[in-house]
Amino acid sequence: MLPTSLVDAELKAWAIEQRRHFHMHPELSGQEYATAAYVKEKLSEFGIPIDTRYSQPNVIGYFKGTEGAKTIALRADMDALPLHEEGDKPYLSTVPGVMHGCGHDGHTAILLSAAKWMSQNPGLVKNNIVLIFQSSEEASPSGAKQLVQEGILDGVDAIYGIHLMSDVPLGKIGFATGYAMASSDDFDITIEGKGGHAGYPHDAVDPIYIASHLIQSFQSVVSRSLNPLHAGVISFGGMQTGKSYNVIPSEVKLQGTIRALTYEAAELMHQKTAQLTESICASFGANGHYDFIEGTLPLYNHPEACEFAKTVIINTFGEDAFIELDPVLGAEDFSFYLKEKTGAFINVGMKSDISQYPHHHPKFDIDENAIPAAIELMIQLALQA
Repeated sequence: MLPTSLVDAELKAWAIEQRRHFHMHPELSGQEYATAAYVKEKLSEFGIPIDTRYSQPNVIGYFKGTEGAKTIALRADMDALPLHEEGDKPYLSTVPGVMHGCGHDGHTAILLSAAKWMSQNPGLVKNNIVLIFQSSEEASPSGAKQLVQEGILDGVDAIYGIHLMSDVPLGKIGFATGYAMASSDDFDITIEGKGGHAGYPHDAVDPIYIASHLIQSFQSVVSRSLNPLHAGVISFGGMQTGKSYNVIPSEVKLQGTIRALTYEAAELMHQKTAQLTESICASFGANGHYDFIEGTLPLYNHPEACEFAKTVIINTFGEDAFIELDPVLGAEDFSFYLKEKTGAFINVGMKSDISQYPHHHPKFDIDENAIPAAIELMIQLALQA
């Protein structure tokens, strides 16, 4: 555990109680209405006004600082995953097939606890604070993108978010500077060929054979079109076609995902995969239909915000607490905020025996010993910005 000066035993216990409440009552993306009602109730108890201009079930609180020269936004995501939880802990999900398998229950409790501290220490908070309890991080359409479109960042000077991480050691806090996480976009492809008898392939236009060329050619986008310094991945996750041994089907459907670590790489990979689909299918006399499904942007941690966050982490928790992390090809819709405003997305370590299972695993759990430091970090970012 990291030392904290502002988070006492009472606030820690309260935060854990809130986290377990959220864990036991998870809601899927876009359906977090009970969670939102609970958050609103607590913010009202704290005397923090709720801004009703934004779409539900998002909850936006506004804490007015003593000076108000700056406005800092802090964000927590509220949605759970379509997983059936496994294990025997006393706070298991009470909703069959839905669980908090990524830590969003912890994020919501952490930001709510920071809001509680601010309400109890209003004279210490000079900046205006926008408290974003966001819907739909795990699914598309993105809750962050929607809030940005609704103007959530108007008048905001900087924005910060955290993520409890099971692969970062407990007691460490850090991030990658610059491009830190990948975009995540999906695609559907339909190849329309001409069905026929397997013994007479010359009378057919075989969409399975064409699909094999398409799958191979997509990898050339990464190896031959993409700047080697701009990481990217294209993966196919699904293929549906005929079921007979001796019938060439007339159609093949493919599904896949594109991940890219820069804005430029994401755009190039989108364009190239669409072009290859059309041209390769046409070369074999088939029709190729490419449907691009926009997901999230690459997440760019602004260097100036990272330098500030690093200073806060070291000054608050000590030199050894900070860890410089490598970029990853996981995705996070906090990227939509960082496309518009200066800010940083920060990982709070919780790797331990308690949190031994990876995110999105049915036995995933939070090491609650990481919660006090996460609350402290949120508060200090708000105070020192």
